[in-house]
Amino acid sequence: MFAKGQTVIQLFEQLAPKHYAMPEDKIGLQLGSLQKEIKKVLVALDVNDEVVDEAIRLGADLIIAHHAIIFRPLAHLQTDTSAGRLYEKLIKNDIAVYIAHTNLDVAEGGVNDMMADKLGLKELTHLEDVHTEKLQKLVVFVPETHHQAVLDALFTAGAGWIGQYSHCSFNIPGTGTFLPQEGTHPYIGEAGKLERVQEVRVETIVTASVQRKAVQAMLKAHPYEEVAYDLYPMDLKGRVFGLGRVGKLPAPMTLRELTELAKTAFDVPMVRVVGDLSRPIRKVAVLGGSGGRYMRHAMFAGADVLVTGDIDYHTAHDALAAGLTLIDVGHNVEKIMKRGVADYLAAQLTKTDTQVLASEVNTEPFQFL
Repeated sequence: MFAKGQTVIQLFEQLAPKHYAMPEDKIGLQLGSLQKEIKKVLVALDVNDEVVDEAIRLGADLIIAHHAIIFRPLAHLQTDTSAGRLYEKLIKNDIAVYIAHTNLDVAEGGVNDMMADKLGLKELTHLEDVHTEKLQKLVVFVPETHHQAVLDALFTAGAGWIGQYSHCSFNIPGTGTFLPQEGTHPYIGEAGKLERVQEVRVETIVTASVQRKAVQAMLKAHPYEEVAYDLYPMDLKGRVFGLGRVGKLPAPMTLRELTELAKTAFDVPMVRVVGDLSRPIRKVAVLGGSGGRYMRHAMFAGADVLVTGDIDYHTAHDALAAGLTLIDVGHNVEKIMKRGVADYLAAQLTKTDTQVLASEVNTEPFQFL
């Protein structure tokens, strides 16, 4: 049994929900349809001719990529241009393209966590907080006979988390009343007769990301034909998500040693470095992609070095003057997401016949001589 396209994306968005993305970011389904079975998914950093040819050769129905193929609204679609030929090739071979960019950067377990993990960083914090999860209180009235079953369903669906504490709830016993009308099929009682039932008022916390799943699980476990429940917005703040990571190395090393570690960890032939190569480094900031404008954030976080890509000349001078060291590992270092996302998605699809593959095409546009 192959997974439907929408199912594949729903599973992926449990890792990187769309609402994590920065404003105006070009994410989501950019080409094709998800209303089909997906035999193979190809995970890529970029979508160019070589990647599309790889997808055709492998028989992929869906490409999940980090960098968008459509950056601005199309005024026309001409197939005698390079972009037009690419879109035409995708359409003719019925290959859908889904983009996850800054939402995958922000996500826990996303690009920046992958980079931090490769360097062995511990005690991670965000370089910049960008999203705070919204919380709601779910209240439901349950007969005593099904109290534990409903609690278990809610907790399994992801409800009940406050910070690092799980299975959080408050439970108040009481008496519920209802009068089934004609045409009803009550689980307890009979039509036309007022019922008094020993019930429990269950209160728990749900995040925006699991609200729908938690409510559906609760309704499925609840025995009543009509379930009484409420959702209240809360001032209590949920988890905070952010761009970049700042963490500590297991042991101090020099900038030169960290540079060699970065080249090996990220599989890059060379890097550009700003600063004294003998300087001891303990606290490291990492940010996939173009991170030059986050130099000040790294300094305020107390980082000794910022590891990122696409550092421009003037930013390098500013960092040198401010005493911050830089390692420019290049934008293409984000290729780390190919294997990471492929492994994650494959684990979510084990009960299907859908295969997930990491692209083997090198989309680095630069040659290093």
